[in-house]
Amino acid sequence: MKKVFIFALLFLVKDLFAQDPIFTQTFMIPETLNSGFTGSTESTNVGMVQRVQWPTLDLRVTTQYAFFDTWIDGMNSGVGLSILNHKEATTNYTFTQVNFNYALAFQISREWYFRPSVSIGLGMKNLGFQNILLEDQINIGSGAINGGSIDPSLSNKQRTFFDFSSSLLFHNDNSWIGITLKHLNKPNISFTAQGDVPLNMFLSVHSAIELPLAKMYMFRNMSEKHKFFILSNFMNQGQYIRLDIGTQYVYDKFSIGFLAATNPKKSQFDNPFLTSINAFVGIKWKGWKFSYSQDFTTTVIGNTGGVYEIVATYDFGFKNFRRLDCPKFF
Repeated sequence: MKKVFIFALLFLVKDLFAQDPIFTQTFMIPETLNSGFTGSTESTNVGMVQRVQWPTLDLRVTTQYAFFDTWIDGMNSGVGLSILNHKEATTNYTFTQVNFNYALAFQISREWYFRPSVSIGLGMKNLGFQNILLEDQINIGSGAINGGSIDPSLSNKQRTFFDFSSSLLFHNDNSWIGITLKHLNKPNISFTAQGDVPLNMFLSVHSAIELPLAKMYMFRNMSEKHKFFILSNFMNQGQYIRLDIGTQYVYDKFSIGFLAATNPKKSQFDNPFLTSINAFVGIKWKGWKFSYSQDFTTTVIGNTGGVYEIVATYDFGFKNFRRLDCPKFF
């Protein structure tokens, strides 16, 4: 019975924990989405994201992302370091990954620029098998619980692996489009010694297209400080497909936007096509950038408290005299 339980648990782990955490505000802090943005402001930046999912349930999930990047002018390159930490309350599952990011920037036409990038990381997944009560820990005669088990599965609670990803970013003065492929080497994330569970590749195709309001007749008197973007992000990992599409309005130092998270290929849990409506707002102040988002779930999970994210970044302003055009994002 003990072995059956362990097998069932490991099968569940394979299904649930082989997916990457996804952020709502990828267009507010695009380093989470595409490593081509590393050093893209041609300055030095630091920032972090705190994401909390379903705070009113026992299934609470928290994710943190922090980054540092800077620009090397003589090499037309950006370099950076990022750290991702993810934890699920019920299972005590944690996922931590540190990545080194490198992006190269050059001009491919009079208006368009190209920023290919690579990301090399060290990941660690951990599941709290030590919290599982197994058969040989129970003394049937006295009802007492022993402190340990001889089951070897408990010693395989952690998996460390190397990871390799790559991104491409194309942009002009007003818009950008990118593609990211994570886990190109499909690292083994099995919790068993002889297991082989390759981490599925994560594909993202994303864009921010600015509508030229100043060129439209009805908006011809608007200041250039007003900007309006159409946002999209298609994601695929294994059997899971998600498409986010929405809008972002930027006026000088303020930003507001909405995203619809959709499920084009309905999963085995029969989720609806529209899974959540996500709203976000941001502000800039003396090198700082703050933003907040709230996801409103449309599924029938119950009173989950939704999902919220808090973002804070700082631009040190160490800019060079010679600059390539930078991709537009808030």
